[in-house]
Amino acid sequence: MKPIRLDGRSLTRAQLVEVAHGASVELDPAALENVARAADFLAGKVEQGQPIYGVSTGFGSNADKLLGGSDASIYARLQRNLIETHAVCVGEPFAPEVVRAMLCIRVNTLLRGHSGIRVQTLQALAAMLNAGVVPVVPQLGSVGASGDLAPLSHLAIVLIGGGEAFFGGERMPGSEALHRAGLQPVELTIKEGLALNNGTAQMLATGVLALQKLEDLLDTADIAAAMTLDAFAGRLGAYAEEVHALRPHPGQVHVAARLRALLAGSTLADIAYARVRDKKVQPQDSYSLRCVPQVHGAVRDAVAQAARVLEIELNAVTDNPLVFPEATDAPLDRQVISAGHFHGMPLALAMSYVKAAIPVLASISERRLNKLVDPATSDGLPGFLVGNEDGTESGFMIVQYTAAAIVNDLASRAMPATVYSIPTSANAEDHVSMGANEARHVLAMVDDLGKVLALELMTAAQALDLRVRMVEGEAHPGRAVAAAHAAIRERIAFLDRDRALDGDVRTALALVDDGSVLAAARAAG
Repeated sequence: MKPIRLDGRSLTRAQLVEVAHGASVELDPAALENVARAADFLAGKVEQGQPIYGVSTGFGSNADKLLGGSDASIYARLQRNLIETHAVCVGEPFAPEVVRAMLCIRVNTLLRGHSGIRVQTLQALAAMLNAGVVPVVPQLGSVGASGDLAPLSHLAIVLIGGGEAFFGGERMPGSEALHRAGLQPVELTIKEGLALNNGTAQMLATGVLALQKLEDLLDTADIAAAMTLDAFAGRLGAYAEEVHALRPHPGQVHVAARLRALLAGSTLADIAYARVRDKKVQPQDSYSLRCVPQVHGAVRDAVAQAARVLEIELNAVTDNPLVFPEATDAPLDRQVISAGHFHGMPLALAMSYVKAAIPVLASISERRLNKLVDPATSDGLPGFLVGNEDGTESGFMIVQYTAAAIVNDLASRAMPATVYSIPTSANAEDHVSMGANEARHVLAMVDDLGKVLALELMTAAQALDLRVRMVEGEAHPGRAVAAAHAAIRERIAFLDRDRALDGDVRTALALVDDGSVLAAARAAG
């Protein structure tokens, strides 16, 4: 795997995902020159005895306390104390890919040269990432301003030989992980602790990884909807290009076009009513079918907005104070500026939008699933999609229960964390974003969305087989739908009579999780 070159300006979401899953990084030499210039500039200001927040003063509500004396060790002790006392997160540790993404983000933003960190410290952070040392970062502890202080301290404490880390899949003291990787702990100097732990890397890493999964699930949701529509022998007029030209929301237009492509070649959609046994004559389908472009499209637009925000943040400077070494003729407060780029609200609100959208997509999927299994709404399909002449069989009845339970759980988790700011640091930090909680919730919710879509696909495949048998003469689904159906049938057999379904459900989840159904549909065009 080719190393990803970091320069602080051009990191993409796709590159971050590569690093999260094992790619190494290399540091741009020109960017390192900017890093060195800022570090030298800051060191000069300290030698002059200039009062600079977090460098020659305390932190947070201790900002009014000026460090005294000429002993350089006091500045190092300030930075070490910052990391050691701030690494206090609790809960289960983040997965290695999240932590690797956090490390990559921190390295990249520090390469902009406005943070005051030394080149050798930044190189040591990149070496830790490349060596496969994965700090143990418990999931709970960030309020999203001043950045992700506590989680990032768990990254930095390993760099200085403390904390815990995973190495070679084994959990161990951070010092031992560095030793096994052939690395030495770093002695921090002026502002380096603050540069390492003051930023939005946790919420950004979890947000990017969530969107990477979610973008595939958006396509998977369209496939599920198309298969369900074919299983209903539904109407295509609601997806017509001229219809969506009259209300051209980008996501809506995109989904309508995808549905037309997925259903291309179908002889079930728009079939003559008389050819389908027990098919009701109705010129329009229910909302869960007819309004797929409007609903799926709105979710896509929420995700697109979040992607725009995350892409800006990937190459942004998010710590404090900011160092401007080029401002040589400016007063000190315009050379080292205390600002608020650590505040996670841009990301937090973007994640709130996505968080609200996820249960919407899950809900319409569950409604389509329910419509398939309910004999009152399934247009002649057998109740619960199984022959039940003697009343002993349940078929897909409880599959819908599971989907409903997940949708309810997603909805209950959709309340935005961003509206609950709790002041910190003795009210010096009196408004926070809670963006880390928001992005963490989204990452977990995406996995549960995939489960609902898998249950719909499993159910739609059964319904499609049954519908084809109800048609007079030959009929078949759209080409891409047929390919997705075949991918399911390779692993899950048609249910002619009741059997244990737990294995089928696990397989359906795996087919969505590993992208098999999505790949099959894409390959078919």
